[in-house]
Amino acid sequence: MNAVWIIDDDRSIRWVLEKALGRENIPAKCFASADEALAALNHGQRPQVLVSDIRMPGSSGLDLLRHVKTHYPELPVIIMTAYSDLDSAVAAFQGGAFEYLPKPFDVDQAVDLVRRAITEAAHQNGAPETSSAVPEILGQGGAMQEVFRAIGRLSQSHATVLINGESGTGKELVARALHRHSPRKDAPFIAINTAAIPRDLLESELFGHEKGAFTGATALRRGRFEQADNGTLFLDEIGDMPAELQTRLLRVLSDGNFYRVGGHQPVKANVRVIAATHQDLEGRVKAGLFREDLFHRLNVIRLRLPPLRERRDDIPVLAKHFLQKSAQELGGEAKRLTDAALKYLQGLEFPGNVRQLENLCHWLTVMAPGQSVDISDLPAELRDGSDSAARRDLPETWSATLAAETDRLLAAAPGKVFDQLSREFEATLIRRALNATGGRRIDAAQLLGIGRNTITRKIQDLALDDIKGDPETT
Repeated sequence: MNAVWIIDDDRSIRWVLEKALGRENIPAKCFASADEALAALNHGQRPQVLVSDIRMPGSSGLDLLRHVKTHYPELPVIIMTAYSDLDSAVAAFQGGAFEYLPKPFDVDQAVDLVRRAITEAAHQNGAPETSSAVPEILGQGGAMQEVFRAIGRLSQSHATVLINGESGTGKELVARALHRHSPRKDAPFIAINTAAIPRDLLESELFGHEKGAFTGATALRRGRFEQADNGTLFLDEIGDMPAELQTRLLRVLSDGNFYRVGGHQPVKANVRVIAATHQDLEGRVKAGLFREDLFHRLNVIRLRLPPLRERRDDIPVLAKHFLQKSAQELGGEAKRLTDAALKYLQGLEFPGNVRQLENLCHWLTVMAPGQSVDISDLPAELRDGSDSAARRDLPETWSATLAAETDRLLAAAPGKVFDQLSREFEATLIRRALNATGGRRIDAAQLLGIGRNTITRKIQDLALDDIKGDPETT
């Protein structure tokens, strides 16, 4: 397998990506400049995916992108960019980039993006996707067995599926399993995170564009619907899709036809859509943020993925699997959790769900001193209870007040209790955090442990726009 090339003049970025890909058994090769990568290409070397920063000494990432798309048009290129480089990111998409990765990035997101690019390249080259590249879905408890049964029942179906689940519960793994066990298994599986792509670019990403459709559109670009023809298109975080694109998506789901950006001839695509979200779509429909007719089009078959705190019995088998996987990647012997450590982990909430447990197991593989891992070997933030996972007992007065208010609303406003209390809870958290930071949204998001885009979206959803902040930092 050819290596994934990482081009960035920042050594730390190269190191982090190389190590993260190595953990997934994806070979990587690093270059400190675009000129070095261009020289390697000119000497006949070829990556399977190219990940490049935009701004570097010498040739830029956009220069490299233009060269690659001229000489190797099927080679996926992922462009890394800072938020201040959004204009450059737009140019990158228009120039044919597979996707862009905003800095600072989540390492898991970066690895997932590279894996998707590898899959896309394999399909373009005629190579089938191998099941060994897709992690297993593990679970012995009743909650996951119900998910497995649903996948089995849908194995001969082309029905649209909507997956609900918190971040880290494995929504894409389930989507891949649905595809792999469907009549479309030999056709492409294409995934796109609708929340990760700027709204100005999302239409072109989904539906493609014609040559000359806009400045920089130097060639026809097939969108994800065309790429997934006869296969499956996975739309992650569908709840964040802009309203205007919801309308276009509804039309495609209705008759299978769409127009490329700048196009005048309809394009037909036979695509099975699997959508996923961590949000309450019914609540967003009521709030006017999501089209009701689109919701019903997507909500043909609903699958709910349970959070890890609802499947504590699966923690031992998951932890064993992840410890063995990390040991195999690092070439060592798998470590073992003591009964006391396992019991302790089963008592945590794991807000990051299965992904958080996997990251913990890799940390233990690297950092724990012995082969047997006890409670004392766990990270300090888990042992001292600072992680929200370890604080399951709410202060009695707070809990009693919440219980009383819940009882009141159950009698006074049945059917609206969860939505009303959730909105009040989130609004209180955000207001107090902004109060503590003098209105600086970035700092408030860091205090709460959420992303900048998340707090901005929440402020809009909760109608908290009366809160003023520093324009330099909001």
